[in-house]
Amino acid sequence: MQTALKGMYAALLTGFSDQEDLDEGRQRNIVAYNLRQGLAGLYVGGSTAESGLMSTDELAEQQGIVMDAATGAGAKLIAHVGQPSLRDSIRLAKNAERLGYDALSALPPHSYRFTREEIFHYYKALAASTGLPLIVYEIPGRVGRESTADELSAILTLSGVAGIKFSSMNLLILSQLRGRHPDKVIYFGSDETFITGAVAGADGGIGSTYNVLGKLYVALDDAMKAGDVATAQDLQTMSRNYVEVLFRLGVMPGTKLSLQHLGVDCGPCRAPFKVLSEDALPDLKVFLDDPAIRRWTV
Repeated sequence: MQTALKGMYAALLTGFSDQEDLDEGRQRNIVAYNLRQGLAGLYVGGSTAESGLMSTDELAEQQGIVMDAATGAGAKLIAHVGQPSLRDSIRLAKNAERLGYDALSALPPHSYRFTREEIFHYYKALAASTGLPLIVYEIPGRVGRESTADELSAILTLSGVAGIKFSSMNLLILSQLRGRHPDKVIYFGSDETFITGAVAGADGGIGSTYNVLGKLYVALDDAMKAGDVATAQDLQTMSRNYVEVLFRLGVMPGTKLSLQHLGVDCGPCRAPFKVLSEDALPDLKVFLDDPAIRRWTV
């Protein structure tokens, strides 16, 4: 197993200027806050980063900013390189390898309803394009269909594939993959139900709300590994309550506004995401200012 890659990773946000350009200073602010949380590492350029609204050039530039900001901190860096075009994905993968990233990850090819064979060959080509381990990605809500355990197993046996980010609630498939591939790393992608993924065999998690409460998620993972279910349930309840607030506001805009409230200048989301003003969100303030939650922020 790729034990060095196990653990809890923030699906890193992107720092944009008020004009919605990539902002190096704000990106560094987001990285700095996350590095203080004790996470295993950062997952850079994924959906939480609004990568679908960014160009390949911007994503390559972001990889460089994050690498420079995180150098010396001891955090693992996984570069998400999944683009609709395999050519662009490989370009980002090679850039991440040149910069010194620890691993790659990628959504299945999207924008069209690609066949199972096309998805398999996409991952095969991407895994062969660099010497970095590749984390594949199961997210039915994003690509419009659920993969079977056999399909995912076939991809996991490809040379260079080290594991999977599993963002599906089909825990039967997760447990089947755990049984079939004990040597692979499995990350669970549902923040508010991380406990269920841990029970089914996940080695860690990758999540959006880790940007704000990463310290809490590290403690949640530790509690599950120690068999302290009561503590894990309490922490998961806090996580769920936060996610429920974000669902009312919009996950990415609400997460960024949370960081702003905590004193992290991270900037807005890129349109067409809505712009939120702190004055309009008393429920977010009430949650974040609760002493029981404040102890988990840094």
